[in-house]
Amino acid sequence: MRRHQRILQTGSMQRSNPLNQFVSETVLAGRIGTVQQVTAYIAPNNFFGPGPGWQPMPVPAGFDYPRWLGPAPDAPYHHDRCLYRFRFICDYSGGQITNFGAHSNDLAQWGLGADATGPVEIEPVRAEWPATGSLFNTALVSEFRCRYASGAVLTCKTTDREQGVGVRFAGSDGMIEAVGYPWTARSEPASLVTDKFPTGRFAIDETTAHVRNFLDCVKSRQEPAAPVEIGHRSATVCHLGNIALRLGRTIKWDPEHEDIVGDDEARGMLERPQSDFRF
Repeated sequence: MRRHQRILQTGSMQRSNPLNQFVSETVLAGRIGTVQQVTAYIAPNNFFGPGPGWQPMPVPAGFDYPRWLGPAPDAPYHHDRCLYRFRFICDYSGGQITNFGAHSNDLAQWGLGADATGPVEIEPVRAEWPATGSLFNTALVSEFRCRYASGAVLTCKTTDREQGVGVRFAGSDGMIEAVGYPWTARSEPASLVTDKFPTGRFAIDETTAHVRNFLDCVKSRQEPAAPVEIGHRSATVCHLGNIALRLGRTIKWDPEHEDIVGDDEARGMLERPQSDFRF
């Protein structure tokens, strides 16, 4: 993509919201002091069934199911294997960790100034899994910790808060958070937010703003709000969390070489078997 000078915008539309931009800038400017703890919130898996005993379904007429599966392993058709719930099957996704977590952990990486790097250690804390034999096999509830070379600790966790996505930064001199939806900011001291956003909110259709930013950058050739490298690094945090949770042990990560250190089994999970499907 870089070689051919193309513009790519990842779907981290929260970066096109001025409220989230302000929160990140506040943290990066040192206005809450040294960042010590960061919490990235994700919602519980929002699906119901099919549990153990699920049965394959006939492929709908006109649906190119092999093309849908692509390079993923062959698997019997079920409508829940497709939109929207493919997110909860590990052949295609990583559950809410890679769904909402891609947004919340992206905000955390942004505020930590880690857009071009990542954590050095990932520790599993807890996970609850679907019953054996279920179609879905990603964590229902999860929590893991990421330690950064700076000393900051990021905890990505399932929350029962009404607003199931967002990030909280706790520093030596204060706290600031942004949670959605709708995106709302809060801080200690409160004036950090209210001096700029009296209600703690900013009304905007961030998806439209994100698309507008992309189209503007296609014309101008400037960097978009969320270029490919940023999306890659934020997704990496999510994948590493899933690996640590599935193995049930702490893993070491080299963010410069993008490799798991000293654990061959974990390193093997950075890739997965693929079918010989070709477009």
